[in-house]
Amino acid sequence: MDTPKRRTLQTLAGLGALAVLPRAWAQVRAVELRDTPVSRAYDLTVADTALNITGKPAMGITINGTMPGPLLRFREGDEVVIRVTNKLREITGIHWHGLLVPNDQDGVPGVTYPGIRPGETFTYRFKLRQSGTYWYHSHAALQEAAGYFAPLIVEPAKPDPFQYDRDYVVVISDWIDTPPSQVLANLKKVDGYYNYRRVTTPQFFAQLRSAPDAKARDALWAERMEWAKMRMDPTDYSDGGDEWSFLLQGKRPGENWTGLFKPGERVRLRFINASPMNLYDVRIPGLPMTVVQADGQNVNPVEVDEFRIGNGETYDVIVQPSEAKAYTIFVPTIARIGYARGTLAPEVGMSAPVPELGPKPVRTMADMGMAGMDMGGGGMAGMDMGQAPAGAGHAGMAMPAPAKTATPDAGMSGMTGMPAKPTDPHAGMAMPAPAKPADPHAGMPGMGGTADMPGMGAAAPKVEPGADGLRRLKYAHLRAATRNADDRAPEKELLVRLTGDMARYFWTMNGQKMSQAAPFEMGLGQRVRIKFVNETMMEHPMHLHGVFMELVNGNGIYAPRKHTIIVPPAQTVELDATYEDEGMWAFHCHLFYHAATGMMRLVKVA
Repeated sequence: MDTPKRRTLQTLAGLGALAVLPRAWAQVRAVELRDTPVSRAYDLTVADTALNITGKPAMGITINGTMPGPLLRFREGDEVVIRVTNKLREITGIHWHGLLVPNDQDGVPGVTYPGIRPGETFTYRFKLRQSGTYWYHSHAALQEAAGYFAPLIVEPAKPDPFQYDRDYVVVISDWIDTPPSQVLANLKKVDGYYNYRRVTTPQFFAQLRSAPDAKARDALWAERMEWAKMRMDPTDYSDGGDEWSFLLQGKRPGENWTGLFKPGERVRLRFINASPMNLYDVRIPGLPMTVVQADGQNVNPVEVDEFRIGNGETYDVIVQPSEAKAYTIFVPTIARIGYARGTLAPEVGMSAPVPELGPKPVRTMADMGMAGMDMGGGGMAGMDMGQAPAGAGHAGMAMPAPAKTATPDAGMSGMTGMPAKPTDPHAGMAMPAPAKPADPHAGMPGMGGTADMPGMGAAAPKVEPGADGLRRLKYAHLRAATRNADDRAPEKELLVRLTGDMARYFWTMNGQKMSQAAPFEMGLGQRVRIKFVNETMMEHPMHLHGVFMELVNGNGIYAPRKHTIIVPPAQTVELDATYEDEGMWAFHCHLFYHAATGMMRLVKVA
């Protein structure tokens, strides 16, 4: 048996339902969701486990011995019991990502409960108030990045308003053999430690030498100086690099995870981005996808060729292959440093061509909201060069004040291991906020900004193709299938500036990491408008525990409900939220190492 097959048997043992298949096939054949029974109770054991994902031995953290962990399948309205035994040498805790649960069941050690000590068993018990596709993962230390995550499905009390014949869960993740603690140390030790895409100093001087004239050289120099001021690099799309493997259901591309179908069948694919490090663009060449759920919530069906999925997000799509041939599920990272891959086919062992990754993307000053900059003379023509408020942005450039009074925040202790007084990387300047909330997918090829949507009762808009002919999903296309329960105007606005320093590798909200900041405060039942302003040059998938956020995208009371929202560089995204459960809740970027270094806050609801 070859090495990939042996690796998969070691890491994904226990697929007993596939015992009737030859062992080589059992490794790659997807298990249909209907073959997993609905239950009210589960026993989970968390333990350090020897894994072999890349051909070399490494240690990870598994749930019941597998990575991803076991699928939990429940039914809406049931009270469920989940007993978790901790065999690690440190405290752990499981967060039920996207589930609305009482505060003491949310699973964040040190925030909602003390956590589960080594050798102890903790029993989670809560009633399910929703249905859809979700997932669960550790919310302690650096455990999630070691493989500690798994899918969770809640079947609806009433049938979903769309039909399908097969149902597969597709967990996207990334893996590196280096322990998470060392990955974090590397990121903090060297600027762009894993970024092999950046232009080196010798390469830059070569560009200067090859420039056609003095004006072009001045422009190159001025742009490089501006990136230096921002403590970022135009190739910083991702914190990771070539060392990472990208997995579909725990399998590398060459292992060819396969979901079976018969021609004409409707296949539901439940995509979950459980990756600690990467956002992805998902497409199935030759097979349109109809998006029917976002973050577990039904939306008006919308047909696309590609969608972007941020860390923590889930999307359910339905495809209907008409031919008896294989189709590639192609999932490249947005930085195009690699891809996850699977296959839909009538038989195990079939495959289809895998598309080229294409060129690695590079940011421009236009992407950062600086399209009017005069790069020729090193100046900033057309931009406000007046005195900026302290902590607002980069030296010498002012940020326009928010249109409405934003909720201020002060200081709080919590995270450790960071400098006592970090310099706000945006001191003196911030990216100008757009006049209207920007579409979080505007940075994708062929995608424009947010457009107003039709009025209540209107169907989802037709998705127009980009220059390359692909129809890409925008947040503006998402429209809730049912009206939202709370149609009140916001009573309060909360400004959340996303800030950070890529060179020193720490990330913050409003210029403060969690250890420095007091909790944000929201009243129980209070309608709050949250305004994200991204002053960095990286996408941040923001996750708010304990509540669904209604994305302000022109759909009014049919705004899509999401638990995780991508906020693109130099853009503003707005959403409304109404808490129904009191307590202290976590609020953070779901790029794992961003949260670990400070882009996390608490929200006090009382």
